Amino acid sequence: MPSTSSTRHVSGLSQRTRRGLAAAATALLVSGLAACDAGSAEPGSRPGPDAEAGDRAAPEAGEPGKLRTNVRRGAQGVPVDRRVEVAAESATLRRVRVTSADGALPGELTADGGSWRASELLEPGTTYTIEAVGEGDDGERLVERSSFTTQALTLDQQTYPSVAPLEGETVGVGMPVIVQFDVAVTDRASIEEHLSVDSTPRQPGAWRWISDHEVHWRPKRYWQPGTQVSVDVDVNGVDAGAGIYGQEDRQVDFEVGSANIYRVDAQTHQMKVFSDGELLRTIPITTGKPGFTTRSGTKVIIEKFDSKRMNSETVGIPAGSAEAYDIDNVQWAMRVTYSGEFIHAAPWSVGSQGHANVSHGCTGLSTADAGWLYAMTKRGDVVEYTGTDRPMTLENGYGDWNLPFADYRRGSALS
Repeated sequence: MPSTSSTRHVSGLSQRTRRGLAAAATALLVSGLAACDAGSAEPGSRPGPDAEAGDRAAPEAGEPGKLRTNVRRGAQGVPVDRRVEVAAESATLRRVRVTSADGALPGELTADGGSWRASELLEPGTTYTIEAVGEGDDGERLVERSSFTTQALTLDQQTYPSVAPLEGETVGVGMPVIVQFDVAVTDRASIEEHLSVDSTPRQPGAWRWISDHEVHWRPKRYWQPGTQVSVDVDVNGVDAGAGIYGQEDRQVDFEVGSANIYRVDAQTHQMKVFSDGELLRTIPITTGKPGFTTRSGTKVIIEKFDSKRMNSETVGIPAGSAEAYDIDNVQWAMRVTYSGEFIHAAPWSVGSQGHANVSHGCTGLSTADAGWLYAMTKRGDVVEYTGTDRPMTLENGYGDWNLPFADYRRGSALS
């Protein structure tokens, strides 16, 4: 489970001696050895030069300083979702380092030096070394060194997040943020707590789980053109339920381009093409004939092909039937559903475009009109269909806009 950083931190106590009676010095030494719950000081852990017996008078009152960690010294099989912490008692932490062969685990020391906490979780099958340095309230230098090893995980015990849009992509105003997991997430709330979407300008939105493998985020309304968006999938080491853990963090930045919205009326057989509120063109089209009715609702461009083979068998129409087709070179194809609806050039139906619905569910245009539309279209552009009694569904493509926002946000594991 690779990570952008693999640093973790642990701490303990160093031995200390005191000037005074031999019995008192011995008692203080025993107390120092027992002060850290990670175990006794390791061989080679040396006290600072000021800790030599006879150098400093014993404090008049108060407990000896202690450094404590929440990971036991020498522990094996430590869960990867453990957040390493170090705390100081009657002492002040000066420095904490948790390291592995891959580097250092980042963390934050509180302003008062009272504690340190890792800002990332652990990597599987990895040995970490903790070194904590502090100073007791009596001025004594405290040093603790220890190590531990995390649990080993197979790929089947880790789930990898794929993110859309892609890094640096410019998308349309209807594009949802999509996170797909290759191994099922059963603790949705745990994962969702580590997902965030930030935008400039800020726009309210919500997550909705489509399945145990997929979660979407959409703004309350279409994105504002020009929005800069940052997606943080901070799931590395996070418990996904059923013994599965997040495999890797992902960070994706993208931007929203012009507001291209295409309005298709299956009754008038027309498409009105708007960009940033301006009507650019009204295009004659054809949609699905009886038995192959095109779905009404809000669709979003999923992907584009300048040329695509279209075979009826892929949409359940068997070869040899009266409705079968196999066209090798359909130009300017723009997918709007997973079930096979496209907007594309259909030179064979130009005589019906603007007058009748004769397709198998796709939206057919002349080659010239389709080429013009294809050139301006990007993933995430919106296509609003009306005029049929067959509804678009949430899961058949980027169908996120077919639920009112109040209903959409109820699909969050944290709602």
